[in-house]
Amino acid sequence: MSSIDCRPTDIAEKIIESFPRYRHYKDPFKILISTVLSQRTKDENTEVAANKLFEVYRTIEELSKANPKDLYELIKASGMYRQKSTRIVDIAKIIHNKFNNKVPNNLEDLISLPGVGRKTANIVLFVGFGIPAMAVDTHVHRIANRIGWADTKKADDTEKELVELIPKDLWGPLNGSMVEFGKNICKPQNPLCDKCFIRYCCEYYRSL
Repeated sequence: MSSIDCRPTDIAEKIIESFPRYRHYKDPFKILISTVLSQRTKDENTEVAANKLFEVYRTIEELSKANPKDLYELIKASGMYRQKSTRIVDIAKIIHNKFNNKVPNNLEDLISLPGVGRKTANIVLFVGFGIPAMAVDTHVHRIANRIGWADTKKADDTEKELVELIPKDLWGPLNGSMVEFGKNICKPQNPLCDKCFIRYCCEYYRSL
């Protein structure tokens, strides 16, 4: 028998409680740039690259005046450093010139920035501004479909399903917690169902 109610709200709360995740940066600028650095790399690599970058470039204006090549060694740990360097400088230039050095606090403006998709924008909205937002990355997309919260092929469609299913106050915290849950329990390959506290609520487990 399940030890928790199988309602999505109860499952979401249990995941957040079991895998709390706290982000280091609250400054929207640092959140935005760190999330761009995090694309296709591990958290520990992102942290190394972000710390080195912010030691040298402390403001959007400073970064907007940088040559992308000057960022290569600073962010090399994050991988794809040439592409990311160009994107980061381009983002800083746009924010400097168009938004008066202030990271925009709405989805439309954020996703207009180069290399910024809905996931990155939603992380910035929640972590940087405290605005409820449901960021859906590969972990969230996989888990939501695996347990039966969604039946989708694309992350954007999963986001639409989740914002209808999960209370708004849980949207932001759920992303980071589901990432940790996905790394430790609900893995892409060979999920650890025998250790999973929501297995009796999971369509994948019930189908085994």
